Amino acid sequence: MTRGCRREHYQWNMDIVGVPDVMVLHELLRCYSIPDNLFGKVCIIIDKMEKLPSDEIKRDFGTLGISVQAIEELLKVLSVRSLSKLEAEDFGFSEWIQFDASIVRGLAYYTGIVFEGFDREGKLRAICGGGRYDRLLSAFGGDDLPACGFGFGDAVIVELLKEKGLLPDLGLQVENIVCSLDPELQGAAARVATMLRGKGQSVDLVLESKSLKWVFKRASRINACRLILVGRVKGGDMKVANSNHFTSSSPTIVLTF
Repeated sequence: MTRGCRREHYQWNMDIVGVPDVMVLHELLRCYSIPDNLFGKVCIIIDKMEKLPSDEIKRDFGTLGISVQAIEELLKVLSVRSLSKLEAEDFGFSEWIQFDASIVRGLAYYTGIVFEGFDREGKLRAICGGGRYDRLLSAFGGDDLPACGFGFGDAVIVELLKEKGLLPDLGLQVENIVCSLDPELQGAAARVATMLRGKGQSVDLVLESKSLKWVFKRASRINACRLILVGRVKGGDMKVANSNHFTSSSPTIVLTF
């Protein structure tokens, strides 16, 4: 995977119920008599504008039945990079925002402005991205309400914090890491984790099938106080054994059934 892009990441989402009085991409398309039912397909084509030659973009618009004149005017508007209206407000927006009418984020459920946040040097992928969506809730059985939201992943911002020496040392520590030595005992391991959490202790429950070497390294990396291995022995009686496999001060507890 590339820098700032992982197969798995944590994401923080912010969604706000807003007001309907905004200028949307729909209005721009209506100016050129492009019907609303083509909105999704138009968004997909616009999203390719920086990736494909203009002739291919014009051809794709043409396949939707859009006139040559409308295509030329639409492309002209979508290439605008101006913050003159915002600058007139004297809020200092121009220092932070670049207007780009061609950004659609490739998702047809957005109905208004969309946006992405980048580092100033433009080295990495977007730090966050989102937009306005006024007709999404009905797709899930609710009533449509004007809304705007964005997603903020941890991958890019962590890279930027590292680069600037601002990544804090959070002193990661988990009291218990619980791992099943037998897939059939995953339920027993989950019960152990639940019991410990019920006592107010933090628990990292290993759900995947991992080697003991991986488990010991994981316990050391998260600075676990205890490693609890749930295994099986003959006879069916539970036994508890202690050892010190990964640090001198952190006991390994083996629960065997």
